[in-house]
Parts: sequence; C-alpha cells; structure tokens
Amino acid sequence: MAQDKKSSALGDRLRENGMLLALVAIVVLFSALLGYQGKTFLQPQNITNIFLQNGHVIILALGMLLVIVAGHIDLSVGSVAAFTGAVAAYLTVNLGLPFYVVIPLTLLVGGCIGAVQGYWVAFWRIPSFIVTLAGMMVFRGATMWMLGGQNIGPFPKEFQAISSGFLPDLTGIGQPHGLTVILVLLAIGAQFWLGFRARARDAEFGMEAEPMALFMGRTLLIAAATAFVGYQLAYLKGLPNVLVVLIVLTVLYAFFTENTTMGRRIYAVGGNEKAAKLSGINSDRLVFACFVNMGVLAALAGMMVTARLNSATPKAGTGFELDAIASVFIGGASMTGGSGKIVGVVIGALIMGVMNMGMSIMGIGIDYQQMIKGLVLLAAVIFDVYNKAK
Repeated sequence: MAQDKKSSALGDRLRENGMLLALVAIVVLFSALLGYQGKTFLQPQNITNIFLQNGHVIILALGMLLVIVAGHIDLSVGSVAAFTGAVAAYLTVNLGLPFYVVIPLTLLVGGCIGAVQGYWVAFWRIPSFIVTLAGMMVFRGATMWMLGGQNIGPFPKEFQAISSGFLPDLTGIGQPHGLTVILVLLAIGAQFWLGFRARARDAEFGMEAEPMALFMGRTLLIAAATAFVGYQLAYLKGLPNVLVVLIVLTVLYAFFTENTTMGRRIYAVGGNEKAAKLSGINSDRLVFACFVNMGVLAALAGMMVTARLNSATPKAGTGFELDAIASVFIGGASMTGGSGKIVGVVIGALIMGVMNMGMSIMGIGIDYQQMIKGLVLLAAVIFDVYNKAK
C-alpha cells in the first residue's frame, strides 16, 4: 500500500513537471537536428531572439491565464495590442510626448478597454466569447482608423529600448557582463532557497513531501538551464530589457496567484462559481478585475511589439490571441477553468517560441509550422483530459 501511494505521488509530480521535460526535449531535439546540418541552435543571438520575439506572447499569456482560470476567454487581445500600439505611436510620433508619459497613458487606455469588456461579461452576463469577439473586430477597425491605413514611425531610442534595449553593466567589468553574472547567481541561489523553504513548509503542515531525488533533479535542471542561458547572454550584451520585464511579471503573478486571497478566490470562481458565491466571494468583481488586468497587459504587449518593429502597423497583433491561448493550454491550464500555474504558462509560451525559431532555422515552411503547432496544442489538451479522467 505504501509503495502504491509513493508511486502515485511520483506520477503526480512527473505530470506536473511534464511541460518542463517537454521543453528540454524540444531544445535537445532542435540542437541535434541543427547540429547535423552544421548549425548551432543554442547560440547567444538565438537565445536573445527567443525572448525578444516571444516576450509579448508571454505577457499576454499571463493575463489570459487569469481570464481562463476564472472560466472565461478573451479573443480581443491581439486587436487590443494593435490598437494600443497605435495609440502609443500617435502619442509619441504625432504629439511628441516623452516615453515616460506615453507608457502610463497607453496602459490606462488598455485598462479602460478591459474594463468595458469586463463590465458586459461580469455584470451583464454576456458570454465572454461574444463580447471579446466583438472587441476583436471593433479594435481591429479602430487600429486601421487611427493609423489611416499607414504605418507610423520611427520612434525615439528611449521608446525602442522597451523592446530592443539591454540592462546596462553597472559593474564596469565589460565581458562577461558583470551585472548579468551577479543576477544569474542570485537567481540560482533563490531557486534552491525557495525550493527547500517550500519543502519545509509542506512538512510543517503535514503534507507529503516531494521525493528528494525528483526535487533535486528538477532544481538542478532548472539551475543548469539558468546558468547556461545566463552565460550565453553575459557574453553577448547581457540581459534584454524584455527578459527583465518578463521575470518581474512572472514573479509578481506567481506570488499573486499562489499567496494572496484574491488570487485564490479567482481559482475558486473558475472551479465552481456557485460554491464560491455561497462562501461570500464576489465573483462579478473578480471577473471584472481579470479583464481589466488583461487589457493592461495587452497594452504592454502592444507597446513592446511596436517598439521592436519601430513602427505601428494596421496588421500588428494578428494571431496574438491564438498564441496566448495556446500557451496557456500547453502550459497545463484546464479548459474548464479553476486550474493552471503561472510557471506552466511561461513554459508553454517558451515551447511555442523555441518551436517557431527551431523550425524557422531549419527552413520549415510556415504551412507546416502551423500544422505542427496545432498538433502540439491538441496533444496538450488531450493530455489534460486524460489526466482528469484518470
């Protein structure tokens, strides 16, 4: 009986870490395939480009997770990102406002858009699919109207730095990038400290601890990956500003979802809204807050893409909503709401980004890329359904 219980616990842990193992396997696969072609996959420029080209997807996925956990969906994020990018371009290029004024104003616009959509979903009970589908069309048209069918750009270097800038080396070492080395070492130390602290907390509350071998294996794997990526970046230009923003957001949202009352209540609403209401949770306000948050993050993603392209374009944001939703489900979130983790979503987005870059370097056509990504998404959903049935 004890052995069966131990095997069951081990199986649960392996399923929880399945996406991390999948990410490692995909990286190893592309490294081997490209190595056979005489190319190097994990070179500093490619690693940097993964974050620069997929930062907006991770940001959108963070907000989409909360919306999906609450039992809803947002199909408008791509159009909202395009519209807020156009707003930022108009304020910067046409009105000449400085970036430190443009950024908060654009985030405010995104929050207002999320509030309008969240109002109809939360308080009028209109299905989120319908509200955000309408929003997708409205803000796509609003983007074309604001830009007049033309691109707006270029932007000042300060605004471009949102996406293309790098953290300055305050140590003055040069190469390797001293500040990057210090931050990477601190990150590795924090991983071990937080891991052992979580084990001690589980033991304190009488919860079954994760097997030490599995815990150390996972922690060492993550530490090794962090050290490798940090080493590669330190010998290029250091940490991209995008990566710094992603790390800060990931930490904040992970803390919010796992350690705050409001974060836990969002999961409760998505798991069983009727039961949550009977326990005194105001589900309407929580759903409204999730959509406001999604609008703010869509605005941030829109500015990030606009800064990277150095131009606001009418076709920006096309397909962003699909990438964000796919990242959430690949990362282990449930289709019915109530479950999903921030770290899993980030891993899901990285899987999408690594696959995009690997297939592009190999010369695989966009048609085959779309089919492969669709099959990966389907496999992730089947995996979720299988786990629930089991």
